[in-house]
Amino acid sequence: MEKFRIQGGRRLHGEVGVSGSKNAALPCLAATLLASAPVILRGLPRVRDIVTMERVLETLGESCAHSEGATTVVAGSGDAYHAPYELVRTMRASVLVLGPLLARRRRARVALPGGCAIGARPIDFHLQALAQLGADLRVESGDVVAEASGGLRGGEVSFPRITVTGTENLLMAATLARGRTVLHNCAREPEVEDLANLLLAMGARITGVGTDTLEVEGTEELSGADHLVIPDRIEAGTYVIAAVLAGDGVRVSGCRPDHLSALLAALREAGCAFSTDADAVVVPAQRGPLRAVSITTTEHPGFATDLQAQFLALMTQAHGASSVTEAIFENRFQHVLELKRLGAAVEVEGSTAHVHGPAALDGTTVMASDLRASAALVLAGLVARGETLVDRIYHLDRGYEAMEVKLNALGATVERFNPGRYL
Repeated sequence: MEKFRIQGGRRLHGEVGVSGSKNAALPCLAATLLASAPVILRGLPRVRDIVTMERVLETLGESCAHSEGATTVVAGSGDAYHAPYELVRTMRASVLVLGPLLARRRRARVALPGGCAIGARPIDFHLQALAQLGADLRVESGDVVAEASGGLRGGEVSFPRITVTGTENLLMAATLARGRTVLHNCAREPEVEDLANLLLAMGARITGVGTDTLEVEGTEELSGADHLVIPDRIEAGTYVIAAVLAGDGVRVSGCRPDHLSALLAALREAGCAFSTDADAVVVPAQRGPLRAVSITTTEHPGFATDLQAQFLALMTQAHGASSVTEAIFENRFQHVLELKRLGAAVEVEGSTAHVHGPAALDGTTVMASDLRASAALVLAGLVARGETLVDRIYHLDRGYEAMEVKLNALGATVERFNPGRYL
């Protein structure tokens, strides 16, 4: 099992480019199931979750070809509709094929995703909403089995709670439903907006993009499109935090600073120096001490839950007491015990982590529990004394493209190795 070996104390300097957004690319890949012609997606990151989604599409009869930064997805001639558990279990976003399959092929069988390290994340809202569009659904042998033999029909859906993947699933399903669909209490994340822009390019009729109410007038067919996915705001935020922690002047380029407004506001409150332009955040060497700041995760445009672990790692180096409250997922503090192994002063009380800093961190062996927890441990390793070993970095590879390569180009010393090779 691969690990990272990090030599702490190295200062970062230079420019790091941000890859395309994993969380935008996954629903865009699922949306290709709606198209009657090839869809070209540009800027997809080569991370494990993307590879898994491409395998799901291939199981459903599509083909994915790669060349010069573009992925061309071509619909197959068959009518496969089963996304099996052996693929879905490795990535919960696989459930995003449910809506498109039901809309175009009028049936779907998708394995229930099962548990998750950061929380249950049930898909009940997806199923309730699809039923309102006329789908017949049942659970059979661990799979969601859905049918709409006469096609989906438009309707009015109000999500009981904001759900990103639920919004995306229903938005895709509604594009081929008969009549008009209105979706209320929708997620407003940039990734949802990016999916809507792809669907519009494919010929969908959608209004309200970027708001919490989406209106869709169904159409009989969607065509192909050529689409560039947005930059990954979570990767960008991770490198901005790394630059604040250990930087001597770092430019995080190829990003969308407007997608980082909540993080940048928190950094400004903490006394961090930085500047932005159209596609970059520039972080100079920090001159003054970092001040403790408290945050609560919430839906966009609030503070992203996917940056909570990284921000908590930052707060271990801030002066004073801060609190980090997780309001999205119920089990997203597994990184705290590992940060404490490094010497962080953090205590969890319910959904809030109380942080006292600055703490002198000492390198040791830590274990990643999920994707964003892995990133937080890498960030802590950059400023810890001595050597830090981060185990189970396969979590990291799900969402960060060549992180060690990018950090080493800035001056870090991060080695990927597999101790099993030497046994």
